[in-house]
Amino acid sequence: MSGRSALSFDEVAAKYPEFPRLILLKTDLHRRGVHYTDAALSVCDPARHQTGGTHIFGTRDGKLTQRPEALILRDGTSVLTTPTPLEEDPYIVDLADGKLIVLDKGREIDEVYFWDKPDYYGKRTSKGALMQNVIGARPQRLYVTPNRFCHFWSGKGGGGCQFCDIVSNLKEQRTKIEMQTRLDPEDIAETVAEALKEPGRFTAVFLTSGSDFRGKQTFDREVDFYIDALKAVGRNFADRKIPSQLLCSALTKDQLQRIYDETCVTSVTMDIEVLDERLFNVICPGKAKWVGYREWKKRLFDAVEVFGASRVGTGIVAGVELVRPFGHETEDEALAADLAEAEDLAAHGVSSVVQVWQARAGSKFGKGLEKPSLEYFVRICLGFQKLRRKYGLEIDFDDYRRCGNHPDSDLARAL
Repeated sequence: MSGRSALSFDEVAAKYPEFPRLILLKTDLHRRGVHYTDAALSVCDPARHQTGGTHIFGTRDGKLTQRPEALILRDGTSVLTTPTPLEEDPYIVDLADGKLIVLDKGREIDEVYFWDKPDYYGKRTSKGALMQNVIGARPQRLYVTPNRFCHFWSGKGGGGCQFCDIVSNLKEQRTKIEMQTRLDPEDIAETVAEALKEPGRFTAVFLTSGSDFRGKQTFDREVDFYIDALKAVGRNFADRKIPSQLLCSALTKDQLQRIYDETCVTSVTMDIEVLDERLFNVICPGKAKWVGYREWKKRLFDAVEVFGASRVGTGIVAGVELVRPFGHETEDEALAADLAEAEDLAAHGVSSVVQVWQARAGSKFGKGLEKPSLEYFVRICLGFQKLRRKYGLEIDFDDYRRCGNHPDSDLARAL
């Protein structure tokens, strides 16, 4: 018995009236994925709209093509889309009477819009790098990925996270687009400078990479590379600190202090991925080998001493904790475990955020696995937001304006 809710979208909306309907739609678009009709794709203009192809992660259908990178809902909620095969029952994005609409089994759900791309897309650095492949864009932030290879997938790494397709996606990208495995700091500095010529478009900078455990101390190579990249970003600002987020491996307090002291960054996120030690060891074997679950939590607590409460976060790929045969037996059991661990983190000043699990084609958790219910994601998102309220934690560095990937942090503006 799965213990998974069979409630429909409308039934979930009625049961949880405090959960805004458009954020609910975003959550389910992430959960089920989308499929673009030819008519919808015909109005995606590469000269105007932001198209995919440079993400650090791939798609559910495994295709690397220039499709819309994201959608905007009527209230400004952004949806990072993952094109999904029709046999997996995605929502359909179609064109009707000149409007883009979301359909579910032929029923119109709502109107949507494509993202407009930034002005710097299509331009090149002095070294010839295509700027959109140096730094991507989210709603109001610049998205820097200086290293696209994760060493957990190497022979000595112990194994990458089973839901992750970073390496398989990188291999495909390098055969089809101008993608660098590692970015040149000069290209980063020039691209930030160009992006800032569009007044008011961006309010923050985000930086992440694959893990690199090499160095005298584990992750020293990763730390060095982050510092070089963040210093390149910082050249464009008069202030020593700017609104910014670093998503990195679980670094030691000394490593985090060095990053804080030497760069412009103001918040840090170290994704634990799954809030259960047993499942962490199974699903994230590289992280378990090089850090370990309890040490990962300790380093999150230590990070608060460096960056401060409300400046430290951790993400989970919600749903992987229910993957059979080793996951939790029921959604109630999984939710109880998630919220207990998230409360322990929140009590220490660490905010947890939800990324809805999407079974990407290039990952070990690929096709054919049962999705958790929409109600499960609603319950965990409400639970995480209630914990932030209870412990007075802000999430402005990872909210709907800056990121757009976490439905629970979208709730911060509504609940």
